[in-house]
Amino acid sequence: MTNSVLFAGVGYDKYDAGQTLPARFRRMIDRMGLAEKVKDKNVAVKMHVGVGLGITTIHPLYVKTLVDKLKEYGAKPFVTDVTVAGARVRGYTAEYLDCPVVDVCGLFDKYFYPVDVDFKTFKNVDVAGHIKDADFMVDLSHVKGHGACGYGGACKNIAMGCVTGRTRTQIHHLEGGIVWNEDLCTHCEQCIKGCNHNANSFTKEGKYDIFFHNCTFCQHCVKVCPTGAVVMDDSRYEDFQTGMALCTKTVLDAIGPENVYYINFLTDITALCDCWGLSTPSLVPDIGVMSSRDMVALERACLDAIKTENLIMAGVPAGADMSGQGHLFERLHGKDPFVQLRKLAEYGVGSEEYGIEEVE
Repeated sequence: MTNSVLFAGVGYDKYDAGQTLPARFRRMIDRMGLAEKVKDKNVAVKMHVGVGLGITTIHPLYVKTLVDKLKEYGAKPFVTDVTVAGARVRGYTAEYLDCPVVDVCGLFDKYFYPVDVDFKTFKNVDVAGHIKDADFMVDLSHVKGHGACGYGGACKNIAMGCVTGRTRTQIHHLEGGIVWNEDLCTHCEQCIKGCNHNANSFTKEGKYDIFFHNCTFCQHCVKVCPTGAVVMDDSRYEDFQTGMALCTKTVLDAIGPENVYYINFLTDITALCDCWGLSTPSLVPDIGVMSSRDMVALERACLDAIKTENLIMAGVPAGADMSGQGHLFERLHGKDPFVQLRKLAEYGVGSEEYGIEEVE
């Protein structure tokens, strides 16, 4: 079965407000079929509000447009994220949006519904209380690269944003693949000098530490180690993506998959996740907005739209080698972004088959 993905592009042929992306987004919402689903219901708008000096999250005008439409349909929307401490500086205020803006698990990250899972060291999905209690959720995601899994979109917004810190930590612990033997290490720091991605360091206690968000598994640290203290065990970014897919599936089961709709913004597509608290130049020109009832179809459509031939070199660090194989995000981060889609499909979340319906 081919799933419909709505697409509102950024192209225009005359200076007309009706041809702009905000206007097309408004028309897109009317084609989503949400009116009957959200009437008289509490609707969670799950998004990433950003932190620090980040300026490339979804523009608040789009969020306000969505909130206004939901209220027009008779819904009672609220905007939520892991923490909304950084929301005000980027314009996501209750005053402007005219709806509550709340921490997804409460102020102290203690309001959740626990669900047991069993994937290696990943055991606990703490489903956010304000997500589980909502009648419907709009997964409003900003598409970008991601150091740990290549790509961050709708799946990442749920897996890392609709749970507690405990669950996020367990998923990140699935990363790994590089093993350090303390007995063989002479602390010559050749591994540190050989890393092009600022992904490794020694702690004050002299322990070798890897920041896997930056690590591309290029194995430079392994190759330059003179004593064999650093070796490659297995590139486990696939475990990380499997953990994200399992977490997403668990959250959706808790709230009912039929009670979720997905919107992905392909604007300001940068190399790193918005959680970094910084913004780099765009990797490719703005594309538009895509939405669907099927998360997997939507994610596939978004990844397909991001093409290496459209790469803007200013968006990658100076001197970065982008000559590898695979998707643009894989060339940048060394991780296949499609793994999470395959795992989501295996878990029955959706299908990679899709058809585009353009919104004029």
